[in-house]
Amino acid sequence: MHVTLVHVHVKPEAVAAFVEACRLNHEASVREPGNRRFDVLQDPADTRRFLLYEAYASAGDAAAHKQTAHYLAWRDTVAEMMAEPRKGVSYAGLFPD
Repeated sequence: MHVTLVHVHVKPEAVAAFVEACRLNHEASVREPGNRRFDVLQDPADTRRFLLYEAYASAGDAAAHKQTAHYLAWRDTVAEMMAEPRKGVSYAGLFPD
C-alpha cells in the first residue's frame, strides 16, 4: 500500500472554502479503484492546519489520482488558499496489507 500524508497550512480567511474543496475531492477520491482511504483531518488546536491521509493500493494508483479531474480541480482551487506550500510525505503501508 502507498500512503501519502499531506500537511497543509491554510490562510485564515480560506478555511471554510478549503474544507469544501477537500470535501468534493474526498467524495470523488474514495470512488477511485485503487483508493483504500482518503481522510481529511483538521487540527483542533490550530484550525488552519490540515492533514490529508491518502492510501492507495499502489504507487501507480496514487499517481493516477493526480491525473483525475477532481484532483486537478482541487489543486487549482486551493492553490491561493495556502499560507505556505503543502508538503506531502510518502510512506509504505505495512498493515493492513
